[in-house]
Amino acid sequence: MLKTKQKIALAAAVQEIVMSIRRLLGKGPETRVRRGEINWDLDLREGIDFSIWLLGAFEPRTVRYYQKLLQGGDVVLDIGANVGAHTLPLARAVGPSGMVYAFEPTDYAFAKLTKNCSLNPKLIPRIRCMQYMLVDSDGVGATTPGLYASWPLKRSEDLHKLHQGRLMETTGAEARTLDSVVRSLNLDRVDCVKLDIDGFECAMLRGAREVLRRWKPVIILELAPYALAEQGATVAELLHLLSECDYRLRYLSNGALLASDPRTIEAQIPPGASVNVIARPESM
Repeated sequence: MLKTKQKIALAAAVQEIVMSIRRLLGKGPETRVRRGEINWDLDLREGIDFSIWLLGAFEPRTVRYYQKLLQGGDVVLDIGANVGAHTLPLARAVGPSGMVYAFEPTDYAFAKLTKNCSLNPKLIPRIRCMQYMLVDSDGVGATTPGLYASWPLKRSEDLHKLHQGRLMETTGAEARTLDSVVRSLNLDRVDCVKLDIDGFECAMLRGAREVLRRWKPVIILELAPYALAEQGATVAELLHLLSECDYRLRYLSNGALLASDPRTIEAQIPPGASVNVIARPESM
């Protein structure tokens, strides 16, 4: 299991070759491309952007999973949308009658998210972008912390020591619970949640019990024990919050159940690594 830092290092090695060729051709790091019938405004110095440029998608296995899972008319919540790497493919997957609600709290990534959405006029009607940080209680006037939203492929001292991310400001964000947001949107269904918020999952889930119990959406989740620990949370707490709503975790790669013992899970996912998992209600 590769750690995020190792994945970044591999991408950086490939990116160095690509950028050398682009310089010879008189091209810079910023580019507009079309991948998988989606238009992108990309900065090839950024890990997520470079993955889209090179592979056609960020986390292609995850994209393939939800393309099979989702149906026309589904409602999806993309929590931790970043630059829209999943928002736009999700919007294609749900079709003209579906909706994707994209949540991204950082000023940096939210600007890139809205820019990428604007380049895809056919998808815009089925996407709503919101600069919210989803937490366990509505925070009127609360200050939201800086969050990791940039993964540059060039090393520097200000990057996270394990996952190589850079903290970005959230000055434009509002702290809300998912339950209160969904109520304000008057949604009558939630079919799927894509969740990737670097250790803040437990706080978000505490504010989402109503959504999970009422609609039982499938959750696509990046599980990183070290990131949970950095935010004062644990794998045990995450499992408890999910089990309260009758959810169990399965590996996205093969559908096998994860161990129910948090210590076993922590032993299987080393510090600096993560694994994409699926949370489904046991009744499904």
